[in-house]
Amino acid sequence: MTHGGGRHIDRRAARVLLLDPDGRVLMLHGWDPARPSHTYWFTVGGGVEPGETLLDAAVRELFEETGLLFAAADLVGPVRSDTVSFPFDGSWFSQEQSFFVARAVSTAVDLSRLNEVEQGCIDEARWWSVDALSSSGERFYPPDLPSLLREVA
Repeated sequence: MTHGGGRHIDRRAARVLLLDPDGRVLMLHGWDPARPSHTYWFTVGGGVEPGETLLDAAVRELFEETGLLFAAADLVGPVRSDTVSFPFDGSWFSQEQSFFVARAVSTAVDLSRLNEVEQGCIDEARWWSVDALSSSGERFYPPDLPSLLREVA
């Protein structure tokens, strides 16, 4: 199945609701390289590599996308699993994703370990309160993130 001439990619992903001591969630701001005007905020996380467990992928993605080191035992979850479909960079993804919760003691974030694709389409990291996210008018994924955050708080 293809959309827009691109290829179809099935993947598993580990996403992380990274919460600071005030209960705010870390969101990354980016865009689809094929549609640069389509900007959005999204949670930390990414695809599971061959041989990795979901938990391993969550810990790795946390480090790569924030510079923060966590042990697998520091994460809770998965607190939710679902499947989403979305276009990205000319391909169509069908992604089975599982969300974990991690609690950061520091709000300092280092984006220097982003991979080449991420460096080209992520420009900011910001800590969001549930209320700020709900009232922001910004596009974010998952779209029901405020209710998910209230469930795990």
